[in-house]
Amino acid sequence: QVQLVESGGGLVQAGGSLRVSCAASGRTFSRYAMAWFRQAPGKEREFVAAITWSGGNRYYADSVKGRFTISRDNAKNTVYLQMNSLKPEDTAVYYCAASRGVVTFEEYEYDYWGQGTQVTVSS
Repeated sequence: QVQLVESGGGLVQAGGSLRVSCAASGRTFSRYAMAWFRQAPGKEREFVAAITWSGGNRYYADSVKGRFTISRDNAKNTVYLQMNSLKPEDTAVYYCAASRGVVTFEEYEYDYWGQGTQVTVSS
């Protein structure tokens, strides 16, 4: 069992930066692929970024590539999403998720989810 708690969301102006974090409970965090998804008002949840258990491979949605960076610190049981050059369309609730299997873009493949953290980008 893994519990995930996101933090670090907030209000930022367009062009600004924000880092959200996801702290995981449990001693097996390093065995999980981790991902960030987001859900904007009135829209379906979408994939943002993912990272393998070792951190050796990272994957991004086209919409955030070059602006967002996913990373993890297995010693701290934490995964991060550094968001730069933020745009109003990045406004959403950001969720972290953990997968016992391989890293994937599909949300149904993820076994554990956090409660989400709100990110609002003003124009």
